[in-house]
Amino acid sequence: MRIGVLGPLEVVADGRPVDVGGFRLRALLIRLALDPGGVVTSRALAEALWPDGGPANPAPALHSLVSRLRRALPGRDALRSEPAGYRLDLPGDSVDVTRFERLAAQGHRALRQGRPDAALPALAGALALWRGEPLADAAALPFAASAAVRLEELQLGALEDRIEAELATGHRPPGGVAELEQLTAAHPLRERLRALHLRTLAAHGRQAEALAAFETYRRLLAAELGTDPGPDLRALHLHLLRGTPPTPLPSD
Repeated sequence: MRIGVLGPLEVVADGRPVDVGGFRLRALLIRLALDPGGVVTSRALAEALWPDGGPANPAPALHSLVSRLRRALPGRDALRSEPAGYRLDLPGDSVDVTRFERLAAQGHRALRQGRPDAALPALAGALALWRGEPLADAAALPFAASAAVRLEELQLGALEDRIEAELATGHRPPGGVAELEQLTAAHPLRERLRALHLRTLAAHGRQAEALAAFETYRRLLAAELGTDPGPDLRALHLHLLRGTPPTPLPSD
C-alpha cells in the first residue's frame, strides 16, 4: 500500500486506488502518515482532529474513527493499536512525504560533496512526487497547516538544489529562466534564488539581463530591509561585470 499526501490524499493498494471518505477519516490517515511506523498518541490525534476541543470525551470518537479507517484500508493490520495510541504499520517509503525527504536529503548531500551528476536524479525524483498543495485534504486543521509550511520550505530548498545541480552539470532546461522568474516573484527576498536567477541568465548568454536583475534586487533590498546583497551575491555580480565564469555558490 502506498499513501500520497503531497497533494490530494491518494491511497493505492495492488495498483488500485482506495477510497477513504469523510473529512475526519482522511485527516486521521494524513496525520498517521506523517509518522509512518511510529506511534502517534491518542492525545496527539485528538488534538489534531479536534483542535477546538471536540467531544467532551474524545477517546470513543477516536476509536470509532480508527475502526472505520481500518475497514476502509485494504490491509486491516496496517493500522495497529498500541498502549499509547495508534501506529500506521508501513515502511517509511510507502508514504510520499518520507520518500521526498529521503531523496531531497540524498540530493543535497551529493551536491555539497561536489557530485551534481548524482544529485540531479535524486532531486528530480523528490520533486516529481509533488502533485499539488501538501496535506490538501486536511488543510483547514492547524497540524496540517504547520506541516505544510515545513514541507513547502523543503520543496523550495530541493528546487534550488536541483537548479544548482543543473547549472553545475551544464543542463540548460528551456524553461529554466521562466521558472526562476516565477520563483523570485513568489519569494522576492530569497537571496539564493536571486543568485540562481542571475547565473541561469548568464548561462543562457543573457549577461545584460543578469546585471539588470542584480540591480533590481539591490534596490528591493534597500527599500524593504535597508540592506545590501550578501557577499556571495556581490561576488557573483563582480564575475558578471568582468565576464568571467561565476564561482558556484554554497548550497548551505
